[in-house]
Amino acid sequence: MTANQKSFIEDLENTQLELSNKWIEYWNTYSNFGTWQFWTNLSFLLIPLIVLYFFIDKRKALLIGFYGFNVHVWFTYIDIIGGERAYWFYPYKVFPILPTGFALDVALVPVAYMLVYQWTLKHKKNYYLYILALCAVLAFVFKPLLVSLDLFELNRGANYFHLFLGYAIVAVISKIITNIFVSFEKNAK
Repeated sequence: MTANQKSFIEDLENTQLELSNKWIEYWNTYSNFGTWQFWTNLSFLLIPLIVLYFFIDKRKALLIGFYGFNVHVWFTYIDIIGGERAYWFYPYKVFPILPTGFALDVALVPVAYMLVYQWTLKHKKNYYLYILALCAVLAFVFKPLLVSLDLFELNRGANYFHLFLGYAIVAVISKIITNIFVSFEKNAK
């Protein structure tokens, strides 16, 4: 590693640490346990997990959980990319050191997708039709609600249609990956 490269990396590391410390300071001042925003975000994390515990089809829990984990991973990637490029921003967080809307990425969105996926399997309905309806609700109803409550910001030309596309891409990729693994299992029998 050259001296210039090492200096550049050290500067990046210091900037990253400084930003992390600023997030912790901001959280302690504006987003802590004493704010309604914290409790709202915590409810976005805990309530969906409780609902999932009671409503998941236990006989298909591995399949639905695998699908949900796919949703979580892809949604987190998209959320990190959009957040890092400042297309959107979460002013309040459950955990100040995480770069995304953790509660949405980990629980609310994956659980909503899982319940729709489970419902379409059980009732033999068109997955894509129902999941796209959920994507529309999340992008055009839920996110504007979050914006109106100052829990989410759109920046740099990003709009609700872009969010809808992100939700839809995650839905399609997660379903394709799940289908591939289901076919592996079927072909192995």
